[in-house]
Formats: sequence, structure tokens, C-alpha cells
Amino acid sequence: MIASAASPYLVPFDGSFRIADAPSAPPRGSHDKATYKARLADLIDELDGLQRVFYADGRYSLLLIFQAMDAGGKDSTIRAVMTGVDPAGCEVHSFLRPSVEELQHDFLWRTTCRLPRRGRIGIFNRSYYEEVLVVRVHPELLEAQRLPEPASGEELWRERLESITDLERHLARNGTVIVKFWLNISRDEQRRRFLKRLQNPSKHWKFEESDVVERGYWDQYMHAYERALTATSRPWAPWFAIPADDKPFMQWQVARTIVDTLRQLPLRYPEPDESRRRHFAEALALLQAENAAEK
Repeated sequence: MIASAASPYLVPFDGSFRIADAPSAPPRGSHDKATYKARLADLIDELDGLQRVFYADGRYSLLLIFQAMDAGGKDSTIRAVMTGVDPAGCEVHSFLRPSVEELQHDFLWRTTCRLPRRGRIGIFNRSYYEEVLVVRVHPELLEAQRLPEPASGEELWRERLESITDLERHLARNGTVIVKFWLNISRDEQRRRFLKRLQNPSKHWKFEESDVVERGYWDQYMHAYERALTATSRPWAPWFAIPADDKPFMQWQVARTIVDTLRQLPLRYPEPDESRRRHFAEALALLQAENAAEK
């Protein structure tokens, strides 16, 4: 199933994606922020209704993956877009540095344990893709993984991307609808957001010293993202490279993609069988009799 295949931000499946051609800002002539916020509100209302029938239908699960450079807007986008969703049917998992226990398993283990159940929406704020992004930029992190006979260089990353593609294919075959968002922030906009964090005491907690250090690896990260998106954007697990320099535009595009994805599913409320309908009729008669007796 192709999610929102008409989107201009869909990463093509033929390996032709190039980050140099991917915009980080909205197209020229775009609307103002108020317009996008109003459109987002409309989509949130629709998402609320779709999520209810998605939960009741219970045949699919939805996995939303968010990846971005620091300050790309993952947290705020998840908060803004999912604000109208019933929390009973949605779970958010943020994956930071792996724990000692997680390092004792293969690199897909910790995220596999957090996959959404049928009828639920699962959100990964960062994901197993960190293993072909951060670890690729900092291969010294592999030492802590204690791989028995690790492949070297490009072969290792090729194998990991193949493992990810195989996993996503398996999940899709078994009813998990996968939609992946790369929030494409420019280096200039990242700098502006870092400065705002440093100038606002209430946002100091979001800033780490390593954030500025990692900016020095920008080109290496872009190379890693390009390889990852090119290798793993597939009809059953598409990537969307969403311009992230303008948050209202970005959040509208993310919500639009999620809603379009759910619209494509053959969702329906379950129909009771004949036995359950008889039970319903009996229960209705008992309750009506009780109500009449009280009067």
C-alpha cells in the first residue's frame, strides 16, 4: 500500500532521491502560518474520527517514524498533530542512547519490542534508523555492540539497510502500515533554533553540548540520510522528506500524509454476527423492562 503517493515530498522508490534537491522550506507563494494552522486543525478533527474506526476495526496497526537532525521539530510535530487522538489508541516511544541490556541484543530488538498492536498507532521518535545514521557517522559506537564478526565499511551499512527493509516488508505483510517522516531542516535554521534555546531559560533543558559538536558532522549526516532514505523508501514503507524550516507548514504536511494514509485503508466498524445480535436484543429487552419498572 502506497501512503499518499501523490505527495510532492514522497521519496521515490527507484533510488533517485538526492538531498541536494530536497527543499527544507515551503514552496514559493505558500500561505501564511495562520492558514496552515487552520488546515491542521481541520485535519486533526478528521484524524480523530479516523482513529476511532481504526481502533474499532482492529485489523491494522500504524507505525509512524520520525527522524531529523537535532531541533528538526520531531517533538513539537508529534504533539501538534496527535493532539486530538485518543491516548488509549496511541503510544509514543523515544529512542535515545541504547541501554546495556539493549546493546546485548541485535540492533532491531529494542524497537521491535515497542511495535504497535493491531488497532493502535505507534510513534517512534527516532528509531532503528539511528543505527545507520548516528552509528554510521560515529562508527566507534559499534565497539559497545560487541558484534561477533562485524562486516566492515560499506558492507556493514548495506547489510543493516537490508535488515531494515526486510523487517518493514515483514511488518507490512502482517498488517502494519508504515509511514516514515524525515523532517528536513536546513543548517541555518538549526542554528537559529539552537540560539533560541540558549536565549530562553525555559528551553535550556533541551540543549546539550553535543548538539553543536554534531553540527560539525553535517555533511556526513546528510550522506547517511541520503543512503538510508534511498535504500529503504518502498511502497510498503515510504519515506517523506518534509520541509522543516517552517513548523506550521511541516505539521500540516505531516498531518495531511497521515490522514491520507488512513483514508486509503478499508476501515469499518465490526458488524456483530447473528448470535451477538440476539444477545443485544435480549439485553435491550431486559434494560427496557428495568427502565419501565422504575417508572
